[in-house]
Amino acid sequence: MPVAKLDPIDRKILAELQADGRMTNVELAKRVGISAPPCLRRVRTLEDEGYIRGYHADVHSRALGFEVLVFAMVGLQSQAESDLAAFEALCQEWPLVRECHMLNGEVDFILKCAAPDLSTFQSFLTGELLKAHNVASVKTSLVIRGAKDEPGVPFEVLEERLAREA
Repeated sequence: MPVAKLDPIDRKILAELQADGRMTNVELAKRVGISAPPCLRRVRTLEDEGYIRGYHADVHSRALGFEVLVFAMVGLQSQAESDLAAFEALCQEWPLVRECHMLNGEVDFILKCAAPDLSTFQSFLTGELLKAHNVASVKTSLVIRGAKDEPGVPFEVLEERLAREA
């Protein structure tokens, strides 16, 4: 989906919804400087075209008892497309895996895992991840603390780039 298809109002709608997905359409329309009916049409179009994939609450994992956050670097024995897809499908099934990204370089995948405690993560690691078909190696790093966790994309960088290109 080319960003050139989006006009400044569409980009502003996306930025505002990224910052606060709970605002009403009337409030959103006011913030982007258009009336409510065309604003709602634009939001629906942005949803239909895949620019908006969903709306989510940003829950506080520690407040819910998820004390452990781990990044697992996974190496596979085979990088054939069917094996990569099979591993990605497994990751979809594992509740502790919150993010799965294929990488280039020394590691094939990095997984972001959330668990209530270390023993739960260890059980997942030894009972499922390490035993999974095609997994050759796993290196883990336990998160001590997070300094930044921003969702989405930096719209200000996009706007600066578009301004330079204009």
